[in-house]
Amino acid sequence: MTDLAAPAPASDSRARRNVIVLVLAQAVLGAQMPMIFTIGGLAGQSLASNICFATLPISLIVIGSMVTATPISAFMQRYGRRAGFFVGALGGALGGVIGAYGLYLQSFPVFLLGSFLTGVYMSAQGFYRFAAADTASDAFRPKAISYVMAGGLASAVLGPQLVKLTADAYVIPFLGTYAAVIAVNLLGALLFLFLDIPKPPAPSPDAPKGRTRRELLTTPRIAVAVICAMVSYALMNLVMTSTPLAVVGCGFDKNNAADVVTGHVLAMFAPSFFTGHLIARFGVERIVALGLLILGIAGGVGLAGVDLENFFIALILLGIGWNFGFIGATTMLAAAHAPEERGKMQGLNDLIVFGGVSVASLASGGLMNCSGGTPQAGWIAVNMAMVPFLVLAGGALIWLMLRPKPGLA
Repeated sequence: MTDLAAPAPASDSRARRNVIVLVLAQAVLGAQMPMIFTIGGLAGQSLASNICFATLPISLIVIGSMVTATPISAFMQRYGRRAGFFVGALGGALGGVIGAYGLYLQSFPVFLLGSFLTGVYMSAQGFYRFAAADTASDAFRPKAISYVMAGGLASAVLGPQLVKLTADAYVIPFLGTYAAVIAVNLLGALLFLFLDIPKPPAPSPDAPKGRTRRELLTTPRIAVAVICAMVSYALMNLVMTSTPLAVVGCGFDKNNAADVVTGHVLAMFAPSFFTGHLIARFGVERIVALGLLILGIAGGVGLAGVDLENFFIALILLGIGWNFGFIGATTMLAAAHAPEERGKMQGLNDLIVFGGVSVASLASGGLMNCSGGTPQAGWIAVNMAMVPFLVLAGGALIWLMLRPKPGLA
């Protein structure tokens, strides 16, 4: 494995410095996501008048990410990555403030507003992986993306541990966790002062305009990359969102739920140290296919039982499958569009991906809490829901691999 700190060609020295900054940002700022995903459904369950809406706070985060993806991408295209990442951290901090205030008031609508603003951070975080590729050579690009995603390892440990320390720190459950979210955003934003990604130059009248959105989305390689990214992320979110509710509903406690989420998030990011190398060696299509297969196996383990071991194994496999599927699809997409199409295509990609994730997140609470009347029945419904989407993504990938390969098409 290549050492990130090892001497690099001059062409990648800036890229490696940026990757280090982005890895740290993923580790520190990224900790808020496992924190909120661990407690969001439980807090929603305590505030919502109907338990079918327990996971609505998490859904609002994803919806917030979806609707702000295109504006943030356009903002970064005009003002640069650093400015866009500062906006994301500001959204995360405001989301923490309003979420904490909603808990204090015991107001579900206010809590949902805070969740929506947290989505601004989630949207900006999604561009860390693209920022890693901005200054990287073609050879270093898949490794740069993988290394940045690997920064989530630290967030996987830090986030759930902060939940354990803060969830019951105040009389109002989870209020301390949201106070910690505010601190994470304010401190983590300082890292972006060290980011060195040039602001995109203002386009000249004769500069290439690139393909239209329609032309981009009808390019087979781009279309399949977007489908596979959406399915990988949506299914991961569908199952992960329900997991704390399922773990607690099946007789285990909040600390068990936090530990399962820790194992899951570790599995999401640990493979990133070698995913880029696997893509370079075996090809991106094979790695995406392996990710989809592992997601299917995760669903099978989830259906096999509701012992704590089942939750751990299913969620670990879910994380690994997401890593191969999502990083592979991101690498496929990054190589399939031109620099002048970057802002347009990356924003459009995340709009579609998080649109699918929004639907999955909204469905998660209904499937978990309102399918069959028991946590066990709900958990079965969640895992069964994976099947048609895996068939869709797998079919699209097979179609791409079997067709002729004329350039980027």
